[in-house]
Amino acid sequence: MPELPEVETVRRGLEPLLLGRRLARVVVRQPLLRWPVPAGFARALTGRRVEALDRRGKYLLIRLDDGRAVIGHLGMSGSLATRPTAAAPDPHDHVLFETDAGARLTFHDPRRFGALLLADAAGLASHPLLAHLGPEPLDEAFDGPALAARLAGKRCSIKAALLDQRVVAGLGNIYVSESLFRAGLSPRRLAGTVTGARAVRLASAIKAVLLEALESGGSTLRDHRRADGTLGYFQHAFAVYDREGLPCPGCDCDLARTGGIRRLVQNGRSTFFCAARQR
Repeated sequence: MPELPEVETVRRGLEPLLLGRRLARVVVRQPLLRWPVPAGFARALTGRRVEALDRRGKYLLIRLDDGRAVIGHLGMSGSLATRPTAAAPDPHDHVLFETDAGARLTFHDPRRFGALLLADAAGLASHPLLAHLGPEPLDEAFDGPALAARLAGKRCSIKAALLDQRVVAGLGNIYVSESLFRAGLSPRRLAGTVTGARAVRLASAIKAVLLEALESGGSTLRDHRRADGTLGYFQHAFAVYDREGLPCPGCDCDLARTGGIRRLVQNGRSTFFCAARQR
């Protein structure tokens, strides 16, 4: 599922295409996504000007000039990308957008776990999908003490805590595994024990991993596409994710003893880590 870097990459790519433009034509070809596209969605958006494009956690927010906003989620296989205006729609192109400048965007989602919803822009902070979200990890205020405060008293694993969007917004399986490796913390460590220097290391690692992923356009394992349709390539820089049995970067571990990068399942999700370097 796309995480913060993938959604932010899409947001940045859409900005020059949508910001300040009017939506000249909107067509809903398949309304049955994760949640049904609201009735009258196309009519409500047609003729509206895009005032801003924001992101909250893994959600894309498109603010319109009538005080409403589109809340978009890419689900497991969704993309919002440009498409030649002369090209026939793909069967999985569920919603089409055309701007007054002639750009055409498609919401493409083979598995239909994504969503496009309408909301009052002024009330986004209290919207049921957004109200519970924790701090943005790239905000300046997110640091070691702030992270330690969010983890205080938690008896679950640090991996599970970081996947909880109420603790930190936007993180998922890939970037949690990568951040824990950089911070030298075991994914099985109790979340409440990540305090002091450990929390500082982890907050710093999270920021560094996310920023590097953004520079690479996110990670494309299967479906992620940037707004121009090209792939992200941070997957080529993974230290541990999906590298079971391989040595970790700069490895000086005893591979005969450790077996290289390990994989374990936590809360139904695969975790990748180096047992020698992460404690």
